[in-house]
Amino acid sequence: MKPTLLILAAGMGSRYGGVKQLDKFGPNGETIIDYSIYDAIKAGFGKIVFIIREELKADFEEIFGPKLEGKIDYDFAIQSVQSYVPAELGIVERTKPWGTGHAVLCAWEQTNTPFAVINADDFYGYEGFKIMADFLSTNKEETRHAMVGYQIKNTLSENGSVSRGVCELDADGFLEVVTERTKIYRQADGQIVFEEKDELTKLDDNTIVSMNFWGFMPGVFPVINEMFKDYAIKNLHSPKAEFYIPTVMTYLIQNGLGKCKVFSNESEWFGVTYPEDKPTVTEALQKLADQGKYPVVD
Repeated sequence: MKPTLLILAAGMGSRYGGVKQLDKFGPNGETIIDYSIYDAIKAGFGKIVFIIREELKADFEEIFGPKLEGKIDYDFAIQSVQSYVPAELGIVERTKPWGTGHAVLCAWEQTNTPFAVINADDFYGYEGFKIMADFLSTNKEETRHAMVGYQIKNTLSENGSVSRGVCELDADGFLEVVTERTKIYRQADGQIVFEEKDELTKLDDNTIVSMNFWGFMPGVFPVINEMFKDYAIKNLHSPKAEFYIPTVMTYLIQNGLGKCKVFSNESEWFGVTYPEDKPTVTEALQKLADQGKYPVVD
């Protein structure tokens, strides 16, 4: 059975100033999602699930429905503030959904195969999709999951600092710890550093970081559900608290419930965090089109 691709597209785009998931970046008006879907189909995925807010559904259906019809199965999962919140908590007062881990949980009903998770506004490259599709299609261990990692030198922005999950691996290439570093940038002397409490720590150019490209076996959903129930109860009155995918993976690893194989690849990642990133992404996609790596997306 072919794996499913979950696309995290419910974000608010606060720093970007708009719905960047649907913004046009390619030479013929393609979204970044168009490229991810193209690579996913080519790599062997069999279904796409868009995880979105209710108010975006009509736009997503209009834009992607005609493109996907007859090419790959697709569905929509709605991430709302109330999704999977324990009934006894009543109506939760917060404006943003609960984060990426919660988003995955919201796609439980639409997902019954091994699945991968990506961000809607990130370009990952074909190599990553092929690596993940091959793993998910052949893995027989229900508690073995995966992550496609990127070298940090290929993930920086010229327009400001970035947040990245810095990974530590064991000798066999399995994830031990992923630590979120919220202010990473390249200094004028070329050294990559992260800043924390006014202290600078150097990072090697080839340090593996998580770009939120995860692979899971479907048996993980009940675990995520129980984790989120506890999280929602504890953070009911913390409107900015977010339940992240790395939190899930860390819990699995630390409690002996799962392992995460990290696959490194040398592809250049690029994404959109700031409005100033758009010209850079547009230029990169035009270059790929000129090289013949991507056709016009109808």
